[in-house]
Amino acid sequence: MKVLGIDPGTAACGYGIVHGSDGRLRAVASGCWRTSARERLDARLLTIFEGVRELIAAHEPDAVALEESYVGADARIALSVGQARGAVLVAAAGAGLACAEHAPARVKQTVCGYGRADKAQMQRMVKMILGLPNEPENSHVADALGVAICHALGSPLVEALR
Repeated sequence: MKVLGIDPGTAACGYGIVHGSDGRLRAVASGCWRTSARERLDARLLTIFEGVRELIAAHEPDAVALEESYVGADARIALSVGQARGAVLVAAAGAGLACAEHAPARVKQTVCGYGRADKAQMQRMVKMILGLPNEPENSHVADALGVAICHALGSPLVEALR
């Protein structure tokens, strides 16, 4: 099973693809789309939409998983993240893929064994689980790979591989 994980955001949108086979998970691709606040919002969302569409075409994942939105004190940030999530959802739907959502605490619990793990812990554990030579380049990439790991480990298809 191949899972595309997304950590949505308009300023920085992390992505990570993991592949599960023979009871192991490995990283296939990862990175982060960055857009400037000086760009028009529609152009920023188009960057995310096209990036997701290109990843799906190139890697043909079996599933897309997103980190659920955290609604904090700033409504503008929540709205911005929601718009980025919409771009991801539309790109996945256009490819015929449904999107699963995972709460940040569930992702952290799955990856780190602790639902309140910090960013550094996530980066270290993602590196260990996937056998990466280095930690992911930033927390957005680590979170996206974490979402993909969380989804893959909870998937019936991965259970069948064991």
